[in-house]
Amino acid sequence: MTKQELLQRTKSYALRVIKVVQALPRNDVATVLGKQLLRAGTSVGANYRAACRGRSVADFIGKLKIVEEEADESLYWMELLVESSILPQRRLAALMGEGDEIVSIVVASIKTMRTAIGPNRNP
Repeated sequence: MTKQELLQRTKSYALRVIKVVQALPRNDVATVLGKQLLRAGTSVGANYRAACRGRSVADFIGKLKIVEEEADESLYWMELLVESSILPQRRLAALMGEGDEIVSIVVASIKTMRTAIGPNRNP
């Protein structure tokens, strides 16, 4: 996957998260969980964009770790939405699948970059 493709994919992910949050019921719990999901889900693309502007390999890897954390956190908030019966699993299944794929891509990228810089350097 190219940098441009992942930039677009993470932006699309953010837009899908925004639509889910906008569709949540209007109650205290859904509002709190929705705000958390919105923050984490939109942060994935923003932080990947920042990673692409990294000044060094270490900076790039550090920012990719943030992307990984935010993508995983967004999955957590979606799990809570499902397990608290606020949204049905079928409503979030595709988005959660995309989140899992983004985490996997980012983890693989981090491993590749660490291998490329050699075993004796741990940024």
